[in-house]
Amino acid sequence: MKTTTPSLSTAIERRQQIEAVCLRLLARREHSRRELLDKLALRGFNRDEVEPVIDGMAEQNWQNDERYTECYVRQRIQNGYGPIRIRYELQQRGINDAELDLQAEEQGGWQNLLLDVYLGKYGDGKSLTQNEWLKRSRFLQQRGFSGEMIKRLFAELKIKLNRST
Repeated sequence: MKTTTPSLSTAIERRQQIEAVCLRLLARREHSRRELLDKLALRGFNRDEVEPVIDGMAEQNWQNDERYTECYVRQRIQNGYGPIRIRYELQQRGINDAELDLQAEEQGGWQNLLLDVYLGKYGDGKSLTQNEWLKRSRFLQQRGFSGEMIKRLFAELKIKLNRST
């Protein structure tokens, strides 16, 4: 029984296709290693073919998880997202050891970001009904800020819970 193996020219063509797709993706924006693996898998390439190509691109510094992380974190902070959400999103993209606090400090810190997000959405009303207080807290939590950070923000802004309703 004779087994057929792909010819050398087919393997070379396949590698060139993978490289072309990777370069097209990386030309648009930074991608994490996992993102490239996932996108190439959706295009029908198997992991054994793709990993050596991505390794080569990483060696040439065309793909770099650290650079991707910096760009991603900076963009998410500028869009008003907090540390919990950013860390979760990075984990979904294969990045587990991101140093978020340094980049947040470069842009004013998490508490200042939280203040900007809050004031941009709600202004500075000082007395809130319980439903409104919960609604605002949920919004900030969905943005990725911890309950402790939100508590500090409300204390800093002297926001009172109006319990008369």
